[in-house]
Amino acid sequence: GKGLGHRFLRHVERTRVLCIMLDLAPVDEVSPEHQLEVLLHELGNYDPTLLERPRVIVGTKSDSASHEVVESFDGPVISAITTQGVRELVLKLGYLVNAARAEEPDREGVVILRPEVDGHWVERLGDNEFRIHGRGAERSVALNDVSTPEAMAYIDGRLKKLGVGRLLSRAGAMEGDVVWIGTFSFEYTPDV
Repeated sequence: GKGLGHRFLRHVERTRVLCIMLDLAPVDEVSPEHQLEVLLHELGNYDPTLLERPRVIVGTKSDSASHEVVESFDGPVISAITTQGVRELVLKLGYLVNAARAEEPDREGVVILRPEVDGHWVERLGDNEFRIHGRGAERSVALNDVSTPEAMAYIDGRLKKLGVGRLLSRAGAMEGDVVWIGTFSFEYTPDV
């Protein structure tokens, strides 16, 4: 009735290797054997396949436990205080995880491409001068020939679709102000 319960066990489902840590110096004097029994029972009740996964059973707090308890424990022991056995445990877990990964069948991958959010914003450069930032607006200008009326009409349409006119209006741009997009500049004319 204590702890994270099923919320924790949902995370355990994704693990390849289990590391079960038993307190060798428990405050409530529950033996390591009983702790292991309870933990395995809980794992089995939640998902019996968890009991089939590779696991390492480790005794903790070897610095606080009696010498007899540490000597009688059948398995690796560690101490977070003195770091006794920690390096060896990490190496052993790394080996077991790599071995478990190698045994897994190759999965067919699915790639999900999520385009970067393309926000636009206006920077006031000074009196009567603004700069538009944003990939869409900058690409509209950079990828088009700004010397033909058709291209200018296309750029104007793209900027309207991107909401550049509204952004400039909100930023306080007035008719005749200079607006920069990349290296291109033009005089602002508000939409009527």
